Amino acid sequence: MTSMDDILPEAVLGTIHPALASALTTRGYETLTPVQRAVLADDYAAADLLVSAQTGSGKTVAFGIAIASTLLGADQRFGPAGQPLGLVIAPTRELAQQVQRELDWLYADAGIVTASCVGGMDTRTERRALERGAHLVVGTPGRLRDHISRHALDLTALRAVVLDEADEMLDLGFREDLEFILAAAPAERRTLMFSATVPPAIATLARTFQRDALRVTATAASEPHADIDYQMIMVQAAERENAIINALLYFDSSNTLVFCHTREAVKHLTARLANRGFSVVALSGELAQSERTRALQAMRDGRARVCVATDVAARGIDLPNLDLVIHADLPSNPDTLLHRSGRTGRAGRKGVCVLIVPVHRRGAAQRVLKLARVEASVRAAPTTEEIDARYREQILDAAVASPPMEEAEAPFVAELLARMTPEAIAAAYLRQQLAARPAPEEVTDAPIQSYVDKPPRRDKRFVDGVRIDGGEDRPPRGPDMVGGVWFSLSLGRKHRADPKWLLPMICKAGGVTKREVGSIKILDTETRFEIAADSAAAFAEQLARTGSGEKGVVISPVEPGRGAWQPENSAPRPPRPASAPAYKVRSDRGDKLGTQAVAPAADARPSRPEKPYKDKAKPFAQGNPKDKGNPKDKGKPKYKGKRAEAPSGDMPRKRPAKA
Repeated sequence: MTSMDDILPEAVLGTIHPALASALTTRGYETLTPVQRAVLADDYAAADLLVSAQTGSGKTVAFGIAIASTLLGADQRFGPAGQPLGLVIAPTRELAQQVQRELDWLYADAGIVTASCVGGMDTRTERRALERGAHLVVGTPGRLRDHISRHALDLTALRAVVLDEADEMLDLGFREDLEFILAAAPAERRTLMFSATVPPAIATLARTFQRDALRVTATAASEPHADIDYQMIMVQAAERENAIINALLYFDSSNTLVFCHTREAVKHLTARLANRGFSVVALSGELAQSERTRALQAMRDGRARVCVATDVAARGIDLPNLDLVIHADLPSNPDTLLHRSGRTGRAGRKGVCVLIVPVHRRGAAQRVLKLARVEASVRAAPTTEEIDARYREQILDAAVASPPMEEAEAPFVAELLARMTPEAIAAAYLRQQLAARPAPEEVTDAPIQSYVDKPPRRDKRFVDGVRIDGGEDRPPRGPDMVGGVWFSLSLGRKHRADPKWLLPMICKAGGVTKREVGSIKILDTETRFEIAADSAAAFAEQLARTGSGEKGVVISPVEPGRGAWQPENSAPRPPRPASAPAYKVRSDRGDKLGTQAVAPAADARPSRPEKPYKDKAKPFAQGNPKDKGNPKDKGKPKYKGKRAEAPSGDMPRKRPAKA
C-alpha cells in the first residue's frame, strides 16, 4: 500500500485532514484527481468555493476532503450526533444516496453519523433519524425544504453547505427551494458549489449566497472527457433501434447506459431489448424509489448489463465498470451531452460514448459536438458480419483462457474423443456458443462518408460564379445546374412516378450522386430530369453501356432545344420575331402592362330603374305582438288567456290536488 507522502505531495497540495488519510489509503488511492488536488490548496482552507469540474472527476471526494477541517476542526473524531454540522444538496435521489455512501466510507474513521432526506422515501423514518441526531445530512431540495418548514431539520448549528451538480438543480426548477434552504442556514457558514458548467444563473446564485467566493477550475476547458472515445453512428431513421441493438452486441460492455428523452421512450426501448434477450433494467422518474434502487443494485451486482434511463434519473450516478454510454436520442444541447457521457470514463478509466444519429439529424449532431468541443469519429452501424467476427473472436479468447483439464474431467474427455473427432467437438462447441448469443439486426450499409463531407447548399445569389445581387463575386458553392443537360425517362404520371424512387433509379443507372441531379419534372407519360453539365457526358456513356438497369424503363437524352415541359411529340416553340411587340394590347381594355382603358364617366352610365317601394310590414299574430308564430300554424286559431280555452291536447294537464 502506498504511503500518504506518495498520495499527497505537501509541496503542491498542502495538507489533508488526518481523519481522512487512513480512509483514502484503505480505499487504495494512489493519486488524486485534479479537482481533489485543487481544493486542498492552502488559500481555499476556509473560503467559499465555486468549483467547475467535468463529470466523473471525483467531485464527491473533493468536497468531502474540502469541508473536513470545517466540520472537524482540530478534532480527530466527531462528538455525539445532534444538530447537523454539514448539509449536502443533490438534484436526484440516486445521486444523494450515492453521495451518502461515499461520505460514509470517507469519514468512517471519524465516527460520522449521516442522514438522508430524499423524495420518494418515508418522511416519518427520515424525521426519526433527524431527531436522533446526525453530523451530516444529504438530501434533495424539495424534501429538505419540507423538513425545514415542518421544523424537523434544524440548521442553526450548520457550518458548511455543499451544492452538488448546482447547474442541474437550477435546470430542474429548484431555484426557489435552494434560496429557501440557503436563507434558513446561518450566515456564518461556508458554502461550496460544485458544477460541471458555470452558466450565468450559477454565477448569480454564487454572488447572492456566497461570501467572496473563489473560482476553482479543475480541468482544462479545451479537453473535456479526454478519456472518452466518441463515436457517431449514422443510420436511417427507421433503423435506429436496430443500430442500438447492434452497438450493444458489438461493444459487449459489462455495463451499458442507454439514454432516452422521455419516459415512454425508456419503456418502449426496455421492452424491445428485453425481448431480444438482453438483461436490461429501466430508470425513469415514474418509477417508485424502491424500483429505482433495485434497478441500480441489479447493475452493480451484475444481474443486469444494460440500463435504459432518462437524463434526470441517471444524473450523477456512478455505476462500476460502466464502459459504454449510448445516446439513443440525440442530446439537445452540449451540457446534456457532457453530463450523459460523463457516466463513463470516470476517475481515469477509459470509456466509449456512441451517438445514434439519424441521417436527417446529422447537422444537429455536429453542432452539439462542436459546441461541446468534442470530436467524434463517424462510422456506420455495426453489420452482421462485423458482429459475427467479434463473436468468433470472443469465443476463441474464452477457449484459450479456459483453465487446464482437471483430473476428474479426464474420463469424460476421453469418451468424447472416442465417439467424436476433435473437429466435430469444436464445431459443436462453436454452434453452442453462437446460439447462446443474440442475433444481430439487419441495417442498411449507407454511404456514411457522403453524409459527413456534405458540402454547403448552393448559393442562389450566384450564377456562373457571378453574384447577381451586386455583391462581391466568388465561386458558387455546390453543383451548378445552370446549363445542365436534360434526359427523359419512360415513366410518368400515369405510371404513378414519384421522385422518392425515381431519384435512386437515376443515380444507380448513371452512376451519379443525388447532388448531380437537378430538377425532376413528371409529365403524363414521361419524366424529364436534369444532370449537371460536367457529369452529363459520363452519365450518357454509362447509359449506353448498361441501360437503365430496370426492365421496361428507357432513359435517353432529350433533343437540344426542348425544355423540361415539352414532350417528345411536340415541336419546340419558334423564336419570337424581333419586330414583335413585347406584349399584346387589347382594344377593349387598353394596354395590359401600361395605361388601362378609361372608364366611362358617371353621368354617361345607364341608370338603374328604381324599384317600387314595398311595405314589408306584416300584421302581428294574435297574442304576443313580438311572436310571429310558427309558419306551420298558418290558418290555425291562436289561444291565449285562460287554460280552459285551449284544447285538452295542446296543453299539459293540470296535476290533481293532493288529498
